[in-house]
Amino acid sequence: MYAGLTAPPLIIGSALGLTTAQLSTLLAAALLVAGLGTIAQTYGLFGIGARLPLTNGVSFAVVSPALATVAAEERNALPAIFGATLVAGVVCLLLAPAFRGLVRFFPPVVSGCVITLVGLSLLPVAGTWARGGDVAAPDFGSSSNLALAAATLAITLVIHRVLAGRFLGRVAILLGILAGTLIAVPLGKVDLASLGRAPLLALPEPFAFGAPAFVPSVIATAVVVMVVSMMESTASLLALSAVTGRPAQDRTITGSLRAQGLATVLGGVFGAFTSTVYAQNVGLVALSRIRSRYVITLCGAILVLMGLVPVLGSLVALVPLPVLGGAGVVFFGSVAVAGIRTLAKAALGSGHNSLIVSVALAVGLFPIADAGFYARLPAPVATVLGSGITAGCLVAVLLNYALNHLGGGAEDDPEVTPAEPDGLPGTPDAAPGPRHAGLRFDPHPAAARTGAPPRLGGAARAPQPFDAWPPYVTPAPDPAPQYPPYRDPTAGAAEHTSAPPPGTIPSTGPAEAAPSAPVSFPGPLHPLRTRHARPNHPEPAADPTARPGQHPPPPPRPGDR
Repeated sequence: MYAGLTAPPLIIGSALGLTTAQLSTLLAAALLVAGLGTIAQTYGLFGIGARLPLTNGVSFAVVSPALATVAAEERNALPAIFGATLVAGVVCLLLAPAFRGLVRFFPPVVSGCVITLVGLSLLPVAGTWARGGDVAAPDFGSSSNLALAAATLAITLVIHRVLAGRFLGRVAILLGILAGTLIAVPLGKVDLASLGRAPLLALPEPFAFGAPAFVPSVIATAVVVMVVSMMESTASLLALSAVTGRPAQDRTITGSLRAQGLATVLGGVFGAFTSTVYAQNVGLVALSRIRSRYVITLCGAILVLMGLVPVLGSLVALVPLPVLGGAGVVFFGSVAVAGIRTLAKAALGSGHNSLIVSVALAVGLFPIADAGFYARLPAPVATVLGSGITAGCLVAVLLNYALNHLGGGAEDDPEVTPAEPDGLPGTPDAAPGPRHAGLRFDPHPAAARTGAPPRLGGAARAPQPFDAWPPYVTPAPDPAPQYPPYRDPTAGAAEHTSAPPPGTIPSTGPAEAAPSAPVSFPGPLHPLRTRHARPNHPEPAADPTARPGQHPPPPPRPGDR
């Protein structure tokens, strides 16, 4: 996260030719605003913040428009950029309530594509870090950098395997980064002299680079970047919700975007840039399984201290980029795995959903594989489509609406999975077995009567195997039982041809006395303790001297004295 925070200010400041003191001011402002935005995002007050373990930071999407502004506004570049950042933050605050309705457009087939693209778009960043980070450096892509990244990755995997289920196993990635940094010290990859050059304390100054300037063209570009950043933040929020198991509700998205807009406004005041939710934290949460938002709140407080005390920031900056690249392979890949797990919830066996995933991933991977794929398009369009996450998200949402909603299409039709034979439920083409003959499975009788296809969850349901079975036919009742001629044991031999009286049970033996009515004893007895009086042993009368609830003595048996 620190590398992602410091990269945009360093790139833009280097393009402007700023001094070391001015670069330190940009870095301190970026860290301070990121810490405040993270605290607002995780703690959540007055409807601001998602109250989830999310981290805020400078959006990398602002780099390209900022460099274009630097080329067009040579003398007034930073005031124009920060003025546009202020306007973009206000726009984000105003549009935040409208974005809460986006959840309904993100079923598993859409959110899975977006989360997968988030992870895949971060993997090239890990590859760049593993090679050294700076393309112009002489050791970029050297064997020492790649070996250091591989060693960090191997140590992380070993710790995660050996200490699985323990606390140290959950922080395996942090231990791997620490071990990789210690290995990099004798290789000369750690610049310890930078600690002495950093100032001890640096307080932020509002509008340190001059009063903000409001240039319409720069503002328009900043608003487009802000909308793109809001969509990426929503995608990261959905990814984190899938990892933590906490469903993203409307107020969650609104609060998250409000925190992002507030951080962007503060960035325009103190000299930072457009803020966004960092997707790297999603992979870290998935790997460490530490889902407490208060841990991330503490991280935000550390970022604030790093912005106020640059020495702390320099201490964190000692971690070489190859070490971060080796660790990034793990937690960036974890984000892609979370997306694949979400896609597994969608019925990809359906022709519509498989087509949506195929096209959305392809369109989203175009700018990831080739950064200049949309470079010849108009600037606003190129800015929107230049983000693979945004391009894939738009395609997935539009295709899902066109194929699964327009014209009564079925959304996320559940697959019919083969199960047992003999016509049991789940067998796609099984004929009715003997145990199911004459039955018809129809959970929607009204739809069957009208001839319309039954619906499931508001969408048309595909025909099921049992729908084609013949309707249920009520079987004919069994014939009346035929009793043998009634024989009265007390009558003569000639009087045995009469039928038994209605409701009586024929008998061939001597008549038995009917069981007597239940006899209850005094006191509150359980119903199961009520017993029937036997004809040969009549129950004794109740003892008037017995206490309530006391059972009377049993009757005397023959031979008792």
